[in-house]
This record gives sequence, structure tokens and C-alpha cells, in this order.
Amino acid sequence: MNNFTHDKLAGFAYVLILFLASTAVSGAPSSLAPSKTFGDHMVLQRGMNVPVWGDAAPGETVTVSFAGQKKTAKVNENGKWKTVLAPLKASDTGQSMTISSASGKVVFKDVLVGEVWICSGQSNMELGVNAIADLKKLVPDARNKPIRTCQVGQFVSLTPLENCERVSWSTKPPSSAVAFGFAYFLQKDLKIPVGIIQTCWGSSSIEGWMPLDLQQKLPLFKKAMEEFNKKNKGKIIKLVERARKSPKGIKSWSRKENIFARTQPNILYNAMMHPLAPYAIRGMVWYQGEANASSIKNMLEYRESLTVWIERIRQEWGENFHFLAVMLPGIGRVIQSTNKSPEYPDNQSWAWMRESQLRGVGFPIDKTTGVANTIDLGDIKNIHPKDKEPLCKRLALLAEKQVYGETVEALGPVFEKFKVSGKQMLITFAHADGLKTSDGKLPRAFWLADKPGNWKPATAKIKGNTVALTADGISHPVACRYAFAGFPRPNLVNGAGLPAYPFRTDDWPPQKK
Repeated sequence: MNNFTHDKLAGFAYVLILFLASTAVSGAPSSLAPSKTFGDHMVLQRGMNVPVWGDAAPGETVTVSFAGQKKTAKVNENGKWKTVLAPLKASDTGQSMTISSASGKVVFKDVLVGEVWICSGQSNMELGVNAIADLKKLVPDARNKPIRTCQVGQFVSLTPLENCERVSWSTKPPSSAVAFGFAYFLQKDLKIPVGIIQTCWGSSSIEGWMPLDLQQKLPLFKKAMEEFNKKNKGKIIKLVERARKSPKGIKSWSRKENIFARTQPNILYNAMMHPLAPYAIRGMVWYQGEANASSIKNMLEYRESLTVWIERIRQEWGENFHFLAVMLPGIGRVIQSTNKSPEYPDNQSWAWMRESQLRGVGFPIDKTTGVANTIDLGDIKNIHPKDKEPLCKRLALLAEKQVYGETVEALGPVFEKFKVSGKQMLITFAHADGLKTSDGKLPRAFWLADKPGNWKPATAKIKGNTVALTADGISHPVACRYAFAGFPRPNLVNGAGLPAYPFRTDDWPPQKK
């Protein structure tokens, strides 16, 4: 071969390499690939627009066909496309969704239409249904109902992913006890398909599920990200690289590495929440807070974090996206105390986190948020209590009343106002029809004070929708706290048997010790 020919071929090879390199850099896909959030056995949300999106070769036209509708979308220069199906009617008959373009065809089979909810949070959301006897016994019946699960694989990412690392739909009910119970009781009432997108991870803080742009609104989150970038970002890069190279994925991490990864800010949102949008979803059940309850400062700050985070999540799914939070249940854990009793209302306990949860979602004013009351549930020592069946029923009730307009009582008694008359304080409740106690005894867990720190247990008597309180040693009460303790023993309920929400009438901050 002469030098001319050799040089010519070498030049051609160089140009070819440059071309291939530029193509790889552009990242433009060459074949049709819908978002991995879609799959066989999925449930599509009824009654609202249903976005369908994914990748394909630039310039192609993608056609989506489902339930008599045919929608098209042009693929942009980056290889992205999205179209929207008009609102669908509920159907428990499996149908096929066909997505096609010049570069391919994808058919999703056994697609139902019903109600879709995200279930997210930390370990009490992740806790398996097999660990809860009252719910485990319902699993055989649930298998005969149109309850489907989209399981999001646990992973982390430094940048928002377009697709979850692992995600799949199945005909099995959720593995999470709370997600399962919520889906079971909701489907039992609505009698239409229910789809649960389960994306949760034990030990995760609310900051782990936050997008980076919230640094502009939350100084606490900004500080957490600065600390992360300074100390831990490099460690996460190495862990992600190893997980992607290993056939075991994150199972290649040690327990210590796993806990480290899931407790960092932002990176769970990037991998396990962001890729789900804009899948049509009715709302979210959120069971989280334990990781943010390590100090009184963190608990008080949680209120703003929760409010801002909910607003930001609604930028992904719309202003009517419903949000149901689970109140942290009773536990004897006390951060700082003035009294050793887990029932004392002036200790630094989870009572302050519960208040932040209630105020953070705008309870009870906001009509698109709610809090499932667990103040009568829990375990004095176990952070993972087993009494989850009542919680699941209350979540379903909240959704049925708030979202679906059912004529049911979904709230327990809610503090409305108080009046002082001599030595007596009168507490008036809303949602108090049939106000009574669950055990037939006098109401418990009420405390009165005449000044900060001087709390005395109150004697309580029910009068209609009002509770009259007096306390030994309190001649002129100025403040009341109800079930405002780490592990109170409340018994006040309404005619529906739903427990009264904890509250305090005072604005005194927790005492600094």
C-alpha cells in the first residue's frame, strides 16, 4: 500500500472516529424508548390528562394508541417526545397501549385505568406487609383485586435522572405494609383499580427527597448541600460507579455504605422521585419524619421544610396534587426532659414534630392536604410500631372524603377554640359529633398551666362538643396541651371512633435546658 493510500485511509478513519464520537456525545437516541415508568400491568390515572413520553430518533413522529385514542408527537432535536391522552374512564379490563414510530414499536399489555398514588418516605413506609399480622392476613384477598404496584428501585444520583435505575409494574400488591393497607381499603371502597408507585428508603430525611433548587428557599437545605459537596460528594461518586459496574447493584455496598448513601441530601430525589414526573398521579402518601426528629431545632424547622417541599413537588404534578402525611405515632423517646414521664407535655419529644407536620401541611384548612392521626397508636420503645392497620384505614378515609367526595367522617376531633371561666377552661372541638372516650372513662392526656413550665394534669368532662377542664393547683388556667407528649395515652374520640388530634393553645417555645 503506497503512502498516499495509507494516508487517505487514515484520514477517513479519523473523520469516522470524530463522527462516531460526536454522535455519542449528542446522546440522541436511534430507536423508540418510552419512559421506563410505563410497563405491562400499569395503572393509568382516570379523570385527568395522561402524559406519555420518552425517547426516539430526532425528527420522527411517535403515535400513542390507547382506549380508542390516537395521539401523535414530533421528536425534538434532542430525541425527546411527549404527547397527552385525554382523561380516561376507570376500567378493570386490561387493555393494550401501543407506541410506534419509524424506528420501532412498543406494546404495553394488561393496562388498567383507576387511581394512582405515590407512597414514599422512610423505614415505616418501607416496613414490609409480612411484618404486620393484621395486614398480612388480607394479602390473599388483595391478590384477587385490581391492585397493582410500580416498584422503584433504590438508588442515588448526583443529577436528576430521566429514568429510574430500576422500575417495574406488577400485578402483586405493594410490599410496604402502609402502601398495601392504603391501597386495599381504598380499592375496597372505590371498587376501581388502584396503582401504587412505591418509592421509599429507610433512614432518609426530607432533605434527601429535595431538588437542588430548594436551596434558594431553605437555608437549612443549602447548608446541608454545602456540607455534602465539601465532604461526601466524592464518596457518593465512587459508590454509584461501583453499583453500576456490579451485577449486584447497590447490594455490592456494605450496610455502612448503604446507610451513608441514603442519608445524604438531594440524591434520592434525583434517582427515585424526579424520573416519575410527569406520570399522571392523584397524590402522595408521605410517611417520614423520624430522621428529622433528632433535635428540637430540626423538629421546629421541619414545618417550613415540609411546606416548601410540598409546593415544589406540585410544580412536578400540578396544584391539585393531593398530599397525605402520616403523623409520627407515640414513642417514649425524649430528647430533653423536665419530667421523666413520657406523658409530660413540656418535654422535648416527638410532640413538636407532630405539630410541625400538622402546620406544615396547613392542617386542617388546606383541602388538598391531610394528616392521618396516629396519636393513639405506636409503641413506647419500638420506632417501627406494628399497629398499622388503623393508620391505613384512616389514610383511605382521608382520601375518600377529601379527594373523592365520599360522605364519611375522615377527621377526629380538631381543636377549635377555648374559653377561660374562673378555674375552668372550656375546649371546643370541630368534627366532634358524638364526642366520647374510647374506653368509657374520663378523657385523659389534657394538661393545664397558669405560666410557662407549670403544667398540671387536668380533670376533663365532656359536655356536647366541649371538654371542661380543671386542675389542682391551677386557679386561673391560661394554656392547655392535649396529647402533646412523646407517648401520651389519649382516649378522646368522636362518634366515628376517630381520635382527637393533639394540640396546644400556647405559643410558648420549648424551654431551653
